[in-house]
Amino acid sequence: MEYQDIIYERDGGKARVILNRPEKMNALTRNLQLELNHALWEADNDTAVHCVILKGAGRTFSAGYDLTGAGGARPPEGADQYAAVYRGRVTIDDDIWRLEEGQRLRMAIFDMHKPVIAQVHGYCLAGGTDLALLCDMVIAAEDAVIGFPPTRAMGSPVAHMWTYLAGPQWAKRLLLTGDSVSGADAARIGLVLQAVPREQLEAEVEALADRLCMIDPDLLSSNKRICNIALELMGARTVQRMAAEMDGRAHQAEAVREWGRVSREQGLKAALEWRDSKFGDGRASAQYLARRERDTAAR
Repeated sequence: MEYQDIIYERDGGKARVILNRPEKMNALTRNLQLELNHALWEADNDTAVHCVILKGAGRTFSAGYDLTGAGGARPPEGADQYAAVYRGRVTIDDDIWRLEEGQRLRMAIFDMHKPVIAQVHGYCLAGGTDLALLCDMVIAAEDAVIGFPPTRAMGSPVAHMWTYLAGPQWAKRLLLTGDSVSGADAARIGLVLQAVPREQLEAEVEALADRLCMIDPDLLSSNKRICNIALELMGARTVQRMAAEMDGRAHQAEAVREWGRVSREQGLKAALEWRDSKFGDGRASAQYLARRERDTAAR
């Protein structure tokens, strides 16, 4: 398969899958997700591959779903606008069906036998977290920005690993406000495995992947799958299905209709400003705010 929106590389026992829409901050289209799904199963089927690194080209991991045309009418048949799952649907069940369709593509990360490491830099927002938090391990740059701002006026995450990774209180703190955390704070609360200075990120991820490459892929598979079965016994797979149901329900909220109206009448930029401007910086961590105040005072 010839890819347009991702890059697929093989390097010894490592496969690298790179989201490749840097001019759009790697916003997720349906085509990108189809290609990502294909590349993940290609790596899983390759007996020479031990593990996969998932990362983004350019200055960010992924700023979320491509909202081109969000809030408008249903796009033409065949149009590659992922925003169709938010607007233009006929019934709530149509909406949920489309959300589940995208979910099936993403769940390859969870279901495949080979471990997947997410390498997160820049922004990892909204749909970007739907990908990264399904990965087996996440290593982030300390200054990465991780969060789900759409919960303020657009819906809820279609992939829900937040509670399993960060615990219920931090999951609520982030999802009830749409606030974000830095990579350093995400590591502190357990949302990601580790955070390192940005200039060390690639080396840190590659070093971990190299260690995995010293292990027989069948053993990697056994240990990944038993961990994920444990998550399933804690309800993780059912929660993913319920996350799609809840997002469909959330799309019925008056705030979502208002966001769509602002987007239609004034454009996407105005809608995002309407959604986010009252939250200021939007960081959830008191430690981050304290550091920012110290840095400002030092200047």
